[in-house]
Amino acid sequence: MTTATRWALVAGVLVLAVIVAVLPQVRSDSPAAGPDLTAARAAAALAPCPSGTGEVAQLAGVRAECLGDGTTVDLGSALAGQVTLVNVWATWCEPCRTELPVLQRYASEPGAVRVLTVQVQSKPDDGLELLAELGVRLPTVFDGDAGSGPVRSALKVPPALPASYLVAADGQVRLIESPRIFTDPEQVREVVRRLS
Repeated sequence: MTTATRWALVAGVLVLAVIVAVLPQVRSDSPAAGPDLTAARAAAALAPCPSGTGEVAQLAGVRAECLGDGTTVDLGSALAGQVTLVNVWATWCEPCRTELPVLQRYASEPGAVRVLTVQVQSKPDDGLELLAELGVRLPTVFDGDAGSGPVRSALKVPPALPASYLVAADGQVRLIESPRIFTDPEQVREVVRRLS
């Protein structure tokens, strides 16, 4: 092998190495990296996700994507200082489909506490489609479509969904165990009275 051939081979290997190193970055930065949720977000017309200052210790540093607009929400500060009912759900969960409209009706009543829903274990576009279909406009964060996201880990969400929590104004977070699934807005009001 001549010296010129060796140098050509080395140059070819280097060019190939650069292409292999750069190609994954180009793909992950491109708009095709994830689904375009613009139309689904417009159809769902969700209420804005909460923001705030302060800290709920159990949720400190926990971040999730606001399903309504794609921004990142720091739940530790967003839920501080105000009583909030947090409901964890997935699109494949039949009881969740029944409970979400109940929570919407409750949240629409005078004197209701803030309600935030957390979509898990299902794709964001499927969640937006379901919320639009059900007429649920509650603020919603997305905690990932597989495994255990940061919100589920922080709240220690049980495997059976839905799961609801009451975040008190003082930052205490309580799992709502009775009733396990809300079927009427009055049940939600009673739990809020009892646990606030």
